[in-house]
Amino acid sequence: MVQSHHGFDVGCFECCNQSLVVVNAANIEPMVTLYHWDLPQSLEDMGGWLNSSIADWFEEYARLCYTEFGNDVKIWITINEPWVVAYQGYGSGINAPGRYGPGTFTYQAGHNLILAHARAYRLYESEFKPTQQGKAGITLNINWYDPKDDQVSSQEAAERAMQFLGGWFANPIFGNGEYPAVMRQKVDEKSAAQGYNPSRLPVFTAEQKLLVQGSSDFFGLNYYTGSLTINKIQDISIVDYSADQDIETSYDPSWYGSGSSWLKITPFGMRNTLKWIRDRFNDPDIIITENGFSDNAGNLDDLMRVYYYKHNINNVLKAIKDGVKVIGYAAWSLMDNFEWGSGYTQKFGIFNVDFATADLNRTAKASGRYYAQLIRDNGFTADQPCNNYPIGY
Repeated sequence: MVQSHHGFDVGCFECCNQSLVVVNAANIEPMVTLYHWDLPQSLEDMGGWLNSSIADWFEEYARLCYTEFGNDVKIWITINEPWVVAYQGYGSGINAPGRYGPGTFTYQAGHNLILAHARAYRLYESEFKPTQQGKAGITLNINWYDPKDDQVSSQEAAERAMQFLGGWFANPIFGNGEYPAVMRQKVDEKSAAQGYNPSRLPVFTAEQKLLVQGSSDFFGLNYYTGSLTINKIQDISIVDYSADQDIETSYDPSWYGSGSSWLKITPFGMRNTLKWIRDRFNDPDIIITENGFSDNAGNLDDLMRVYYYKHNINNVLKAIKDGVKVIGYAAWSLMDNFEWGSGYTQKFGIFNVDFATADLNRTAKASGRYYAQLIRDNGFTADQPCNNYPIGY
């Protein structure tokens, strides 16, 4: 087993290379993510994403991957959903490593995630892109927040929620190199009132701002759902990223649900989110890297998932007609898989996996057949039959 001095195990490189050979031979373009929440324990023992040195460690790891796989990979994602790492890993603690610091650790981890991403991007840009001719970017999870009513305060709350979720990472990278103005104002004011000096939200140095701003060749978007938003001033004693926003969210009871309490079917939010990104972050190329629907039963006749994909993809088409530069789309997910804290209870796959069989039998669901036909047709067709799907699907 070959290791770097930080203990990265590169013994699995042969397996990864074999996989890349297979998918490239099948004319499938691989899109490879460097980090999807699986931090080595040895690095967490040194503080993980709370240690500013992690940007150095991440750059070293990125160099290994670019060197080993770069000739076969043309699309790199540095970090998938840094919000989840920062808030659910180091804030609420519901994900690994389970650290609890919702108003402190969260922002510190988020800051280091942005810097680590930028280091990995600049490395690719300067040393590998000229010869490998690929692209590198970051993927952000953004849900759509709609004002619950016509009140100006609700409209402002919805935009504030979008900035705290999407703008937190997008504005430094795709915007002006700083955290969103409303985020800076809210956290700074609350920090001062709570006795924190300096603010709980870190500040980018001039050098870091130059490093971070523009450090992505595309905007990776994971979109799943939406919610309704109103303004609600939170108790100043609560030191929490969620309380910093001064909002309250809810769902419209008419929205269809899923196998996940947080996931409602809101396809209109897909179009709105894409336009929001275009209008606020310099009209970037966008790759939708995740979009999907969960259930608990894993039925093969998964008509609600068909409904979800049809209407979400149709709203992607509408956004493209609006002038949004969507250059790619990927469904989440190909197969039922391990959904972190939910284990195998929430099934997102368009292929069913029978975990009771030794070879984990895979069977296409109705959604898999529908999605395959959509790809074969290169989009919707005017005379596309509904087959056995209910009217309105």
